[in-house]
Amino acid sequence: MKKLLTFIIASVFAFGCNNAAKPIAQNPNSAPTTANSEKSQTAIAHSLENQTPVPGAPSGEKSKWTQSGDPIDTKEFDTAIASAEVALGKKPSDESVRKALSAAYYKRAEALTGARQYASALGDYRRALKHDPSNAEAKEWIDRIISIYDSINRESPKEGEEPLPLPFPKK
Repeated sequence: MKKLLTFIIASVFAFGCNNAAKPIAQNPNSAPTTANSEKSQTAIAHSLENQTPVPGAPSGEKSKWTQSGDPIDTKEFDTAIASAEVALGKKPSDESVRKALSAAYYKRAEALTGARQYASALGDYRRALKHDPSNAEAKEWIDRIISIYDSINRESPKEGEEPLPLPFPKK
């Protein structure tokens, strides 16, 4: 019985190994020889390690930031910010009005962060901190976004140069 079990296991193993995909040597100048004409991808192909530098960015220097992310509908946040700004215009020294405006900017910044619009979110976090200097979460997000830009060797938008949120397509 042991011999039969050993024979079955060895047969399954041998059969499985013989049907494994074989690597295909490809000449970069010839067409792919597989039925699937997609080029094989590796983890290295998706890393930034072997990519060419951004044109116009000297080596070692940070490249300029770019606006990216997913467009989202910010109408609700924009309305809250506009009404809080009107209230601040009427009562510029009222601390609760300043905190309300800070909270409105912070909420839109959170939504923009979720949509990966980091450059726009950075501006809203900065405005939230400007109207409420005790807003530790806004300060933390500012530092986090700037460190992300630093880690990918890009300049973060300077204060006041942050873009508006991406336009949301109307349906």
